Amino acid sequence: MTTSDFRLTLKTEQTPQEVFNTIINVRKWWTGYYNEEFLGSTERLNDEFSFRAGGGAHYSKQKLVEVIPNKKVVWLITDSELSFLKKRDEWTGTKVIFEITEVDNKTHLSFTHEGLTPEIECYDSCASAWTLYLENKLQPLINADRTR
Repeated sequence: MTTSDFRLTLKTEQTPQEVFNTIINVRKWWTGYYNEEFLGSTERLNDEFSFRAGGGAHYSKQKLVEVIPNKKVVWLITDSELSFLKKRDEWTGTKVIFEITEVDNKTHLSFTHEGLTPEIECYDSCASAWTLYLENKLQPLINADRTR
């Protein structure tokens, strides 16, 4: 059975370094919608952070397992509890991947939540939430300031 992980690509005029610096400042873009709580560090290999939203409806703990400056960041979700699901730990063991490339004088940010597939319960609500955060929070921050 073939699965299709959730993917989204953003394009910008900003440099790969500017995109990378914005991605690793997770607290700044993965908050602001659902009464979130954010703890931990998000910049270096083996850093860990937790995210809680919606009055506890969503909890996840992430570990940075790959960090290649200006090219790639990978989080392993080491713990999760999504209270609105039957299988509350559905995210545990999945990976969130940010890949940065240059194509035709633009920087492309390819986002993949590996393991978030249409076959799992969370797919529709989680894919729409990722789209909201990536397009309405992360992308505007990337494009906001060329001097970071």
